[in-house]
Amino acid sequence: MSENSSPVALTVVGLAHYTRADQEEILGDSDDPFGVAWTGLTWLPKEDHFGIRHDGRLVAHAGLLRVPVAIGDTETEVVGVGGVAVAPDMQGQGLARLVVTAALEHARTMGPQHALLFCLPPLMPLYQHLGWHPLDTDVLVEQPEGRLATMPLRTMVTPLRDDVRWPSGPVRLFSLPM
Repeated sequence: MSENSSPVALTVVGLAHYTRADQEEILGDSDDPFGVAWTGLTWLPKEDHFGIRHDGRLVAHAGLLRVPVAIGDTETEVVGVGGVAVAPDMQGQGLARLVVTAALEHARTMGPQHALLFCLPPLMPLYQHLGWHPLDTDVLVEQPEGRLATMPLRTMVTPLRDDVRWPSGPVRLFSLPM
């Protein structure tokens, strides 16, 4: 952006679909765009997608998916947040905040009381600034052939209602991670 140009107002839009080509538009062509291949985990695609376009190019994304979970002895659902991405040349402009905030606004209409995401440790301060809290417990996730795996990434949660607290106890996703 030149010194004389004014910042462009970027808005988040719902996306009818989110394809590998869309992801490559944001993050480029990489075998490991999110840096999580080392986990060896299989991940679920998201169902609801939110994006930001700049000059016709998709530059940010966040996806949502309802997933079943057990927290202690309570079985419930959470809204899983994943696929959060900001184009490298657009980072540092608040796009992650914009797209995650819009996704969470939609998540509040989906029914569950909490949202959950899995996070690389260097990104934790970003999510904590957005109101997310790290869990201090291991989280088990399902994998193909019914195998259970301990999530090696940090698990973070945020309430979707003002009057709820995350229950205590072990956490298990009854699905692949999102």
